[in-house]
This record gives sequence, C-alpha cells and structure tokens, in this order.
Amino acid sequence: MRLGLALGYWGRGPSPAHLDLAREAERLGYDSVWTAEAWGSDAFTALTWIAAHTSRIRLGTAVAQMAARTPTATAMHALTLDHLSGGRMMLGLGLSGPQVVEGWYGRPFPRSPLTATREYVDVIRQVLRREGPVTLDGRFHAHPYAGEDGTGLGKALKPITHPLRPDLPILLGAEGPRNIAQTLTIADGWLPLYWSPDRWAEVYALPGTLPEGFTVAPMVRAQVCEDVTAGLLPVKAMLGFYIGGMGHAARNFHADLMGRMGYGKEAGRIQELFAAGRREEAVLAVPDAFADEISLVGPRERIAERLDAWRRGPVTDLLVTSPDPATLRVLAELNS
Repeated sequence: MRLGLALGYWGRGPSPAHLDLAREAERLGYDSVWTAEAWGSDAFTALTWIAAHTSRIRLGTAVAQMAARTPTATAMHALTLDHLSGGRMMLGLGLSGPQVVEGWYGRPFPRSPLTATREYVDVIRQVLRREGPVTLDGRFHAHPYAGEDGTGLGKALKPITHPLRPDLPILLGAEGPRNIAQTLTIADGWLPLYWSPDRWAEVYALPGTLPEGFTVAPMVRAQVCEDVTAGLLPVKAMLGFYIGGMGHAARNFHADLMGRMGYGKEAGRIQELFAAGRREEAVLAVPDAFADEISLVGPRERIAERLDAWRRGPVTDLLVTSPDPATLRVLAELNS
C-alpha cells in the first residue's frame, strides 16, 4: 500500500506549510501528493507550484471539478503539467453536486451524471491519445459543438502539443453504486470518500475482482496524539462541513453516503443544524464512532493496529490528510 499526501484546497488563503509538507512527504518516500478545489483555490496552479519544487513524488488532483472546465481545457492542464513534471501527473476528477455546480460554476447540473462523466472522460482520452481530431456526438460534451445557438463553423481539432503520455492516469471521485460501477470500467482508479477498512465491501458493493492495475485511493485524516477524542475533532469538523454545508438538503451525495454507512438519522440532524447556522453543534453531532471509523487517530500503537485493517482490503494508495510532519513520519515508518 503506497502512501500519498492529500493537501486539499486552500481556506482563507494559501497555507505556508503546504510546500514544506510536500517536500517532507517526498523525503519520507511518499509516492504522491494531491491538491483539490471547491469554490476558491484551483487544483492545478497549486500542484504546478509543488511540481516545480519537487523531483520524484507523483502529482494528483483529488479532485478537479468537471464543471469548472470543458474536458478539453482539463486535458490541456493535465498534459501541460505532465510535460513540466516529467510524467508525474495523475488526473483525479469529480462531478460535485447541484449546489456547487449551479451556485458557483453557473452551469446546470447534468440530469444524467453518468453520461456526462463518461463523455468527459472520453474527450480527455481522445486528447491524450492524439490519434485524430476530437469528435463526439455527445449529449453534454459534443465535439464539434452542434447546438442550435452555435454558428455551425466548429471544426474538429487535435491538440497542437503532443501529450507526453497517452495513458496518463485518470481517476474518478465516485460515491453512488452506479457511479462506482462505471468508474471501474472507464477510469484507471477510484478516489473513494469515507472509507471504512472494516465495512468497505458492504458500503460500496465492490465486485470480488477489480480491473488489473486499478488504483483505489481513499483519503484518511491522520493524527498521532494521546487524546483520541480531541484528535477526532478536526475529522468531525470536516464531516460537519461536507454533510451539512456542501450540498442541498434534498440532494447531498456526502450525506447519502453517510446514510448508507448506517448514520442516516445523524446525517439529517447535521444538515438541520448546519442550515440553521448552528455550525458548532453540527460538528458535535457527528458521531465519534463514524469519525473514528474513517480516520487514523490516536497513539502510535493504536494507529499501527488500525493501519493493518486498511492494508487487508483493496486499497492501493492511502492519501493522508495531516498538517503534522511528525504524523507523516510515523505513517511512513509503520508502512515501510
């Protein structure tokens, strides 16, 4: 099981610690470092900065939002950074949800998310293969554009720049059962959310055998500490925001996943509190048992014991979220 460092997206501003953490992860032998985006900092710029200050560690987006760019623009980002980094780029994509797509990106959330995702990946793969002009008679991503509001002058094109790797890895952040099933057929890897090392089979209903070479890379919040309850607070804060604030009450994929993991009533309560502006109460309403199940928190001995459970499943890459270099070092030692 390889280790990766998940830096996420910026908050109020850029974190001065991110570059140092990335360098330390590379020094410790971590395989990859990942950036993200929501409605603030973008994933590719920060990743390019890290690429310029590292030499070996692989670079991934977990995730770049599909609504933020056309698939050809995303392919341009990926092939450019792949060249600049010497072939270290991995493209992680996510569809997000209606609240963000329509509220921030100002675009309609696709009525058929599976079709939209499949078309998006198809276009990117055509760009990276560069076997001919990009063409797709798509419902959401037609190339050339053929809508009634177009000029009719669009021409199918292939990239001027020759991609470094036609097989640049594409991973998808998928939560629902049908989305996960499609991910296994069209992507090179999967970025699951809220991974339970003991209940992944029942939660995600994965097939007995995954495609050869397929990457399974869940994120995990890690913290070496003596007080488990205190160490779980950042995990609960993250969950409170994702469950309560990142999605509409009527359609929140993160809350749906929490429900499938047996915490549906608690997810509803978190949403109610967050919507009422009672955010601290929403965080405290996150069950400790749920936060603990999907994280690695506590003394070194406890983390060592629980890390074995993560290794027993299909996880190929564990993407660690931690602002603490000492925690990164302990995980590297335990995973060696």
